[in-house]
Amino acid sequence: MTEATPATLWAWFDRTAARHPDEPALEAAGTVLTYGELRRAAEHVAARLVAAHGSAPRRVSVMATRSVAVLAAYLAGQRLGATVTPVNPGFPAERNRMIVELSGAEVLVADAADAVQLDGGLAGAVPTELRLDSAEVTAAGRAADTAAPGLPAYAAGPDDVAYVLFTSGSTGRPKGVPIRHRNLGPYLAHNIARYGIGPGCRTSHTFDLTFDPSVFDLFVTWGGGATLVVPGRAELLSPVDYIADHAITHWFSVPSVVSISAQLGNLPAGRATSLRSSVFIGEQLSYDQARAWHAVAPGAAIENVYGPTELTVACTEFALPADPRRWPATSNDTVPVGPVYPFLDHLVLDEDGRPADEGELVVRGSQRFDGYLDPADDRGRFLSHDERGTLPYDGDGPLTAEHYYRTGDRVRREDGGLVHLGRLDNQVKIRGYRVELGEIEAALRRHPDIDQAVVVALGRGDETELVGCLTGAPVEPQPLVRWLRKRLPVHMVPRRFRHLDTLPLNPNGKIDRPRITADLQTPDLAAAGPADGNGGHHGASR
Repeated sequence: MTEATPATLWAWFDRTAARHPDEPALEAAGTVLTYGELRRAAEHVAARLVAAHGSAPRRVSVMATRSVAVLAAYLAGQRLGATVTPVNPGFPAERNRMIVELSGAEVLVADAADAVQLDGGLAGAVPTELRLDSAEVTAAGRAADTAAPGLPAYAAGPDDVAYVLFTSGSTGRPKGVPIRHRNLGPYLAHNIARYGIGPGCRTSHTFDLTFDPSVFDLFVTWGGGATLVVPGRAELLSPVDYIADHAITHWFSVPSVVSISAQLGNLPAGRATSLRSSVFIGEQLSYDQARAWHAVAPGAAIENVYGPTELTVACTEFALPADPRRWPATSNDTVPVGPVYPFLDHLVLDEDGRPADEGELVVRGSQRFDGYLDPADDRGRFLSHDERGTLPYDGDGPLTAEHYYRTGDRVRREDGGLVHLGRLDNQVKIRGYRVELGEIEAALRRHPDIDQAVVVALGRGDETELVGCLTGAPVEPQPLVRWLRKRLPVHMVPRRFRHLDTLPLNPNGKIDRPRITADLQTPDLAAAGPADGNGGHHGASR
């Protein structure tokens, strides 16, 4: 008889703690806690939350640092059946206050060593504040095995909201994404089995708690019985040293970690001998990045996965063959992201809402969330599709399980897999031609002197101007334009370029396109001149 899947995040962790109480669950800042100790630490914090608040809070916010105290607090919120909302201490206090208020948090928990905002912009934002000391939390976990006083019976169920994360909203107000425990169960079960997570495995923790791949870090690890190895702040600058020094077996990060490490000279070949599995998420994984990582850990499998927060961390996966000579070629030199998980439904729809080999990816199924915290944000983000056609969801009527979530990402079916082409909002019109910025970026990356490339579209009066931002060896604009014109239609060739030592990253480790766009408003761009001799634009529309 098949064992039932745990119904909640706490149940996943608690089942492992009951099975493997003496296995190491967490290593952080020189501290090692077993599963039994981490459970006692979490219950100790949960009891403190109840005592400080006067009752069990239903909504808890945590200052998202990678300390024993905060990780125990995250688990404590789950033990109480609360919805947990992390906020990043590196974000502006004004934005964090907005998130805390939108989430309805009753308690805000912080490591005492990272509580500056509680004395500043977050002062008074919630009814109850709790500052924790990691040493005290560790000591409580290692204390005699006695029940924490004042804890209510555990009562959360699959339909309760496990956490709310906030994504950027087009109006300037962050959008809250509530994920229920029932959305998480299929994701955790699938990934624990796929990557063979169990006692003896040692997993990385590269993601901030405000970025949903951290749910993989924590609960795929703890659901399977592995050890979460928390890096120090400086260790992620040298990821291969972190892997080698801590015998990491399973790695999960954004691809930009590879590029930044290569630029810093921190990718020594063949050193990551402990690594068995490497998984990348968050942005396109280029074949250059994959080859560089394969040289670091030639014995480790490399997978590329994709998914928006609204579809519970990831909903697609693609494993590269062990032999790089068998890696499939793609139209934009990036590793495929798909297929979609077999237990989810998906379509690829063209601009007219018809199934196609290229278009927007839409997904429904067990991992799809039930709608944004503010239902007004649901308009235009879902659609229904049947034999009668496609109908966008306008907010009228109920949002049902039959509705697909619109990812806003363009994909193409290539050799049976899905290749990520870029965001729909990275598609622009130039002189009436439809242009995919990702296609231009892919062409630029093929230049022998260019490592990374981002192309942005700037409004110049009534015109749209393409600007390429490049890393690698400096390239003279005019020769680069001539090189590109052999590979792209004239209207797709940027007129201006800027060379950067590195591309700026946002706090989640993704390339920070809004910052690049803002920086490009300054006039010190390297001008390439008109894309052709007379300044005209010619060529066929795609």
